[in-house]
Amino acid sequence: MDHTLENLEELRLGSVIAEDILVNTKTPIIRKDTKVTRDHIQVLRAFNINKVPIALDNVFNRTEEELNKLNDEKMDKRIEEVLPLNNGNFEKQYNEAVNNYHKEFISWELGTKVDVAKLRNIIMPLVERVTTERQVIFHLNDYSSIEKYSAHHSIAVGIISGALAKKMGYPTGQIIQIATAGLMADVGMAKVESKIREKKTYLTESDFSEIKKHTIHSFQMVKDSPLLKPEMKLAIFQHHERLDGSGYPKGDKMDSISIYSQIIAVADVYHAMTSERIYRAKSSSFKVLEMIREEEFGKYNIEVVNALISLAGALPISTRVRLSNGEVGEVVFLHRDSPMRPMIRLIETGQIVDLAAKRSLYIENVLS
Repeated sequence: MDHTLENLEELRLGSVIAEDILVNTKTPIIRKDTKVTRDHIQVLRAFNINKVPIALDNVFNRTEEELNKLNDEKMDKRIEEVLPLNNGNFEKQYNEAVNNYHKEFISWELGTKVDVAKLRNIIMPLVERVTTERQVIFHLNDYSSIEKYSAHHSIAVGIISGALAKKMGYPTGQIIQIATAGLMADVGMAKVESKIREKKTYLTESDFSEIKKHTIHSFQMVKDSPLLKPEMKLAIFQHHERLDGSGYPKGDKMDSISIYSQIIAVADVYHAMTSERIYRAKSSSFKVLEMIREEEFGKYNIEVVNALISLAGALPISTRVRLSNGEVGEVVFLHRDSPMRPMIRLIETGQIVDLAAKRSLYIENVLS
């Protein structure tokens, strides 16, 4: 392909890269035939690349109208991805939802029936926020606390389940149903003795047997509601089943477990592992994503796992993060097959660290 070398500062959006661009990486940081976006320019700048091979045909034939259209499209996408999160407003909305759910939970302990319509109204405003402000997902586990953990967990599972359903292309009606089912998956915990739920040491085998009954309790509490579809009631019953048969309550396998159950299962385990518990400290969400994809391979639906990685593991270029060694840096490049381990430029030294190569390090958390 005929090409010319253009100065980075003069590079136009929509120009086509003429050759793979390699910078001490196994795979190109930008591939041949890629159309240049603002993100690509930031990556090139981060790697101190000043000259870029651009296809000649693209340089001479692109009209001003085409360039303007590309610029507008890329800017709209960039604004959507990195628009600063109004943490105060979302956190307030989230905490109100947690408190409202907690009040309902107390009433279930006393024997009150589950009000599905009320729960749906609690969760859907938060799901709508996440579908338009994806960065909320990166901070969701920061809001969780040991106090009222069941409420925090249920709200988060509802949010994540709805976001996964949206990412996987489900229509609005099903997104609402899946998010509501995710929220309601643990309503049966209200029927488990509080001394077991709130135990500050590891659960005994007997304790865990009681905990595992919550899926049955949850199903019994929602089975008569006309506002929840039968397949969502099944999803609530099955959300602790695993594809390899290692789950409960029945030990179902593979096709016996509905896709809706698998969506809630992934949302449930992700939030549980990334949140602080009475008997366990929280883990990095990026480390947890790796564990779900690699160490727990075969237990979870890979399509759902990939959707979660796309939502919670693939950070926009220039996102500022703290690494597990305490250093702060910004994302400069995402590996296609391992977005949880991007290249990071350290703020203090300017050094670029490839987390895909340096496995001892990982992203601890995303900085606002």
